[in-house]
Amino acid sequence: MKLVMMVLTAMLIILQYRLWFSHDGIPSILHLNLVVKIQQQNNALLKERNQVITVEVLDLKNGLDALEESARSELGMIRQGETFFQIIKHNDGE
Repeated sequence: MKLVMMVLTAMLIILQYRLWFSHDGIPSILHLNLVVKIQQQNNALLKERNQVITVEVLDLKNGLDALEESARSELGMIRQGETFFQIIKHNDGE
């Protein structure tokens, strides 16, 4: 009977050690849960960014207004017949 109790106690100790300190124990599971939450947050941000980009692409494909606005702001283009004025601030050594 003592032998059985000693074997069971040894097995309990081994299982507890494995549960708390092994590579697939509770600390590892807690770490993986944290990593999953962080990745889900990153995925949500990327999904939102993808939606914004998708809307921009559809707008550029379907409408000339967005294309014209992009050409004006990013490339500095103007329409034929328009006059371009550039205002330069003068610094008096201040």
